[in-house]
Amino acid sequence: MSFSRTDSRRPDQIRPVSFEASIAPYAAGSALVSFGLTRVICAATVEPKVPFWMKQQGITGGWLTAEYSMLPYSTLERKPRDIAKGKIDGRTVEIQRLIGRSLRAVTDLSKLGDRTVWIDCDVLQADGGTRTAAITGAYVAVRLAVQKLLDEKVITENPLSDSVAAVSVGIFQDENLLDLSYVEDKDAAVDFNVVMTGRGQFVEVQGTGEEATFSQEQLQSLLTLAQKGLKELASAQASFLAKNLLGK
Repeated sequence: MSFSRTDSRRPDQIRPVSFEASIAPYAAGSALVSFGLTRVICAATVEPKVPFWMKQQGITGGWLTAEYSMLPYSTLERKPRDIAKGKIDGRTVEIQRLIGRSLRAVTDLSKLGDRTVWIDCDVLQADGGTRTAAITGAYVAVRLAVQKLLDEKVITENPLSDSVAAVSVGIFQDENLLDLSYVEDKDAAVDFNVVMTGRGQFVEVQGTGEEATFSQEQLQSLLTLAQKGLKELASAQASFLAKNLLGK
């Protein structure tokens, strides 16, 4: 009997992906990204200043950073806000640093001038893969924001050298799966998050065995599976932006 996923996808199939532009009208660029039932609002805001530490260290150019949060009603059981706990939890810090690293990998910060691009990623609904959806949507939001800066002649060159997206892969019930939903992710024996540029360059690979190990052959198979999904995500990003940037 062939393997059957709870949502009837093939093992090598990503969830339906969609983007909705201008979800946050006051942001320079924004999008609601959906990976199946996982939905994340990504918004890019531009400030005409850079962090104080850059000035202290004499670093020229701009900066790009991210914040990530899961809204209290994004999960089946209410998730308390970090502010209510008095501190940001380790998972949140890890994810927002990953989002920032991923976008900086494809950004020439010198072309931003003395500006900071803030990327806010707020999880509206969580069903696995919130960090990968956030990275994928964050690129779209930043690209829309950059276009606004170019149109308004605030900057003269596009600082983005490539697109970037992320997807999860893992081993669940002895099967290699692409783009894990929550029920697959929580019980996966091996779980990976892979970040890659549109040109196929890896930015980051996070992988671990959950009370399990994996072989070199399994590692290569998972990376190959991730690359398949990432090419599809890059194509979805490009198609959406082509429509929303009017070919600019």
